[in-house]
Amino acid sequence: MIHISYLFGFAALVAVAFALFFDGDLKARLLYGLKTFAQFVLISLAMAWVFYFIPW
Repeated sequence: MIHISYLFGFAALVAVAFALFFDGDLKARLLYGLKTFAQFVLISLAMAWVFYFIPW
């Protein structure tokens, strides 16, 4: 369960950093940060789900 906490923490930190460097007004930065956070989390969970079924 600690892995999901690390995923959310890392995604939040990277999304904030990307939003700070994004060129635009405050609303555009906030939207970009939220979108980046969602993409990090959803893509990571999708990859974990696919890797779960691969027999190592």
